Amino acid sequence: MKSEILKYLGNTEVLLPALIGEGLQANERVKIRLSVLQAAARHVAAPEITKFDLDEECRAAGIDVGSMRALVEGANGLADGATNAPGLRDLGNAVWDEVGTMIRAVKAGDEAQGEAAQRRLAAIRKLCALGSADTVMGDEIRKLTAVTEGNGLHRLIMDLHKVLNALAVAHAEEELAGAHVYSLRDEDRPAVEAFMRGLGSTRALKFDHPGLTTTASRAGARLTIQNDIGETDAHVIVITIENNTLTVTYTDVHRARAEFFTGLLRSFPVQWSGLDRNSAQGLGDEGSFYLITGRLPFTSVTARDAFLEELGGSLTFLIDWNKARKVLRSWVSNGDAVRILDWAARNRVGHRAFLELGGSELVASAVHHAALTRIGFGERLDDALGREAAIDFLQSALKVSAMALLKGDSVRLARDRIETELLRHLQRVEGALLAVVLRQAGLARDIASGIARSVAARTANRRFDRAGLAGRARRIEEKADKIAIEAREQIRRFNADPAIQQLIDAVEQAIDELEQAAFVASLGPADIAADLLKPLGELANAAVAGAEAVAMGVAAGVDVPEGQRIDAEDALAAAGRLIQIEHNGDAAEREITALVLDNGYDLKTTLAVLELARALERATDRFAGFGHLLRRRVIADLSA
Repeated sequence: MKSEILKYLGNTEVLLPALIGEGLQANERVKIRLSVLQAAARHVAAPEITKFDLDEECRAAGIDVGSMRALVEGANGLADGATNAPGLRDLGNAVWDEVGTMIRAVKAGDEAQGEAAQRRLAAIRKLCALGSADTVMGDEIRKLTAVTEGNGLHRLIMDLHKVLNALAVAHAEEELAGAHVYSLRDEDRPAVEAFMRGLGSTRALKFDHPGLTTTASRAGARLTIQNDIGETDAHVIVITIENNTLTVTYTDVHRARAEFFTGLLRSFPVQWSGLDRNSAQGLGDEGSFYLITGRLPFTSVTARDAFLEELGGSLTFLIDWNKARKVLRSWVSNGDAVRILDWAARNRVGHRAFLELGGSELVASAVHHAALTRIGFGERLDDALGREAAIDFLQSALKVSAMALLKGDSVRLARDRIETELLRHLQRVEGALLAVVLRQAGLARDIASGIARSVAARTANRRFDRAGLAGRARRIEEKADKIAIEAREQIRRFNADPAIQQLIDAVEQAIDELEQAAFVASLGPADIAADLLKPLGELANAAVAGAEAVAMGVAAGVDVPEGQRIDAEDALAAAGRLIQIEHNGDAAEREITALVLDNGYDLKTTLAVLELARALERATDRFAGFGHLLRRRVIADLSA
């Protein structure tokens, strides 16, 4: 009546901000009532697993929790497919009243749109029995609550909400830190400014995408801050502050994004409700929406504003979130796609720039130009690079994209950088495979050191465990075989450089020779002449030195693709040392052969010493072969 009088007097503008505030609050309440209606339908479909979980939402909106709980838990299905529930008539009438409040506010600001909405509401009510009794047809609930129902009630509510937001912006009393505000008190300003400070810190990362318009108003004891997020009609956030309690009401058509949103705020003690596993049962995902509420009691303005700032900064990363998730999960698993988006949000990188530059096509182009022979068409990156490497690469791609658009760099430059990142990750895969060679070198040194200790013990007339020497060498050789087999499978899977397999094979062959040497050493006579033990010790020490040089060469060679010249020099020096060790081994083996042939040693001593010397010499030969392969690979890397 008051609005009609003011309209008659020509003073509608005086009341408009208050009407808009009432309309926006009615929008909150009607969405909760529709959620209660959905919950009743779910209870009928699955009473044993459906529970009422809208307590916080109802309290925040001033709706009686007890009557809503009784309605849901008392709902039952009738033979004709209808749903009966206590209080359903009252719920229906409340829904129509809330929509009427929204229409009155719209009509006060835009009479034509208000009258069009009134006609739509009348058409909906003509086909709907909601509010006439405590019974409603099950299909009617779906039509009333579905987002996708073009002429349905929920669509009308979302359209009204959009108009109310526009009116709130147009009729704001002032702009505060970028927010359109009216009827604020002085004590409200810090809260709005904190929210806008957070929003402003990430707003640039949405680039040209529309959205993030913020309005704020004071109505009685409640401050309300609202943001439209993006273009999706059902994607809205409303923050209310009243009596040292901050309440977040968030609606979304994507459950996964709603869960992601709450996860971004996990460092704050927010009490979230409305996202249990059964929230969509009975209706299906199509056409439904998720309404969740977060409640945060606060004891200080500082704590409140810290949360508001973080909340505002997180909204940018919800725009086109589902689109980005779909793009990323074509390259990695869905869980890892969400993990990448969470990283991008927390590191203030975002995903919008990645989508702007092409998204999936951007990655496919990098694969085509930088790794065509390494990553097959349609192959996921986590299969080609390994899970962690794929995640790290995609994170890098998102970061490069954001930095490029923020700095105004060319798209070509951004693509080149992403291709370079992919090459670097492929090299990391090969670096991980080279680490296998490092493990092998350690195993080879273990056997060689055991043989050297056994020769030293004989020289000093000390006892040593012969059987233990052979047994340990055998176990090490078996372990090395398993490592080599796994490495070959990885090489095949990642289509890695064949030279890496040659390196692995060379060390594996050296280990085989050392295991044979340990076996022979365990069988030799207890008393071997000192003139034979001296060159045998030199030969065993050469094998130890060879294993150490292999390890040094591999450790340096891993970093050569990164362009570290000093690492290249160290790797080449290790290769040269291996060749010199092989020469020293040859000399020692020949000295032993000459001593055996020139002196009349018994047959057991002769065979044992010659076989041990030859096995050790063959091991140094294998190490020298490794050195040649390493030198060739390092030179190839430097040339590239």
